[in-house]
Amino acid sequence: MKRLLGRLAVGLVACLLTLGLAFAAPQDQQDKQEKKDSKSDVNQIGNRNVGKGLNLYSLEREIAIGKQLAQEVERSAKLVDDPVIVEFVNRVGQNLVRNSDARVPFTIKVIDSDEINAFALPGGFFYVNSGLVLRADEESELAGVMAHEIAHVAARHGTKNATKGELTQLAMIPLILLGPGGWTGYGIYQGMNFLIPLSYLKFSRDAERQADYLGLQYMYKAGYDPNSYVSFFEKIQAEERRKPGSIPKVFSTHPPTPERIQNTQKEIATILPAREQYIVSTSEFDTVKARLRALQYTRKAQDQNSDKPTLRKRTEQDKDKKGKDQQKGDDQDDDRPVLKKRP
Repeated sequence: MKRLLGRLAVGLVACLLTLGLAFAAPQDQQDKQEKKDSKSDVNQIGNRNVGKGLNLYSLEREIAIGKQLAQEVERSAKLVDDPVIVEFVNRVGQNLVRNSDARVPFTIKVIDSDEINAFALPGGFFYVNSGLVLRADEESELAGVMAHEIAHVAARHGTKNATKGELTQLAMIPLILLGPGGWTGYGIYQGMNFLIPLSYLKFSRDAERQADYLGLQYMYKAGYDPNSYVSFFEKIQAEERRKPGSIPKVFSTHPPTPERIQNTQKEIATILPAREQYIVSTSEFDTVKARLRALQYTRKAQDQNSDKPTLRKRTEQDKDKKGKDQQKGDDQDDDRPVLKKRP
């Protein structure tokens, strides 16, 4: 009897263990699935390592590189120093950064340029052109473009590209040392070395797609209307149709605009929970645009005036010089032969 009870107990424990494993397996799969889908869960923003992947650069080195590049930018670019404009753009950007996966602090400045552009260097050094602010009809459109650039930094696209460049250079060393035409190999090596800095701003289409994917989530998390992301793409598409070739060549790696619009609309419909209210625009944004227009008008007026010929009053020094030149001319005239009538 005892043996029978013992066997029943063992069998019961085995059944419970089997059931436990049966329940545990789906749970493990569920946990893996949840972990896998965290990139699409806006509630997990900030806890996701979206910048993982092959990268030879530490975050500290990335910040140092970005600082050096920022110094080069500011040597050649004219920055907007209007405190109202700078504070507003910085506030919009920092709000997006707080609602992103970025792991570095951001320094945000405004460049006085008519070009519709914004770019973020490795390490969080972020520049927004005044032309972009003026081209956006709503604050949420500006936020969408800024969120896209913040996503590039969060995903560490710049230093990942630089890593690929360095590995490619290492692969070229055998060709340089052993391959035929050593000087040719060395020239390619030098050329690739020259192109590496461009990788900090020029990304593959897959990287641009990821920046779209993440940037849309960041602007949504910050409270902005994600549909404004689409509306700005539509403006770019209309500009491309109206003026073919008007988009700079640096954007040639970007996915085609219709594709970006379609992908963004799909993301809004599938992964972003619906909200009753979104931030579309603010009166502050309108104030900033008005101040930028005034600055733009003043700058253009100054540029036009600088092209006009200027009249300069004759000084005493000029008069003395003219008198000396005249006297010199008279002396030269005295040396000329004089014709006289024959008596």
